[in-house]
Amino acid sequence: MSTKKIVKKVVKKKKPKRKPYFGLDVQDAVVKYNALDSETQSVERSNIYAKEIHAAFDKLAENIINTFKFSYFDDVFVDVKHEVVAFLVVNMHKYDHTKGSKAFSYFSVVAKNYLILHNNNNYKKYKTHSDISVLNRHTNNDEEYAEFIDDFTNEVINYLEENVNNIFKNKDDIKIAYSIIELLKKRHEIENFNKKAIYILIREMTDVKTSQITRVTNKLKKHYKTMVSRYDKHGTLSSHKFFL
Repeated sequence: MSTKKIVKKVVKKKKPKRKPYFGLDVQDAVVKYNALDSETQSVERSNIYAKEIHAAFDKLAENIINTFKFSYFDDVFVDVKHEVVAFLVVNMHKYDHTKGSKAFSYFSVVAKNYLILHNNNNYKKYKTHSDISVLNRHTNNDEEYAEFIDDFTNEVINYLEENVNNIFKNKDDIKIAYSIIELLKKRHEIENFNKKAIYILIREMTDVKTSQITRVTNKLKKHYKTMVSRYDKHGTLSSHKFFL
């Protein structure tokens, strides 16, 4: 009597495809974010950014930094990533899906250009007389960076004006802080923006000692990275209470 072997076929299950971290759902969220009014719908915009966009921006920045290995950054990786994400947020309104470009491609270029600009500037500090043409600097990046700095500085001014009395308790410190805010407002009118010139202006405005000015500026410097991080996570400083 013959016996037949029963062979069971093993069917390999296909692994489900991973959802892209920056797909069309993120692109749609960016379009939705841009369609909302920045003043009257700021809370809704903040929620969309936090829930649907931030993680994608954060991963995109991380991948761009790791892929191109920019060498001339003094800040730690996390700080650089926060700055890139903040720059993407500031430039979100420039993205126009009707032109046919994918949001992923658009913001990849924006992030890369931002890093190239800073890498070039840092390289120039260390290698003043070296040839940096291989870094492929694009002149239009200067305008984008200037716009980013201007927008972020305005956010900082508004936030500090609302929270000076939370940050400082001493009367003279508060007076110095307000003078710094006033100089930030008039930054486009100030030709010589070096440390010595600024200290002289503050002394003229407040009639305090240089050591007092240094104490206030050092305290504000400590808060700066926290403010950048907060701006990175929420896309704004104005819709949040005192957090420093």
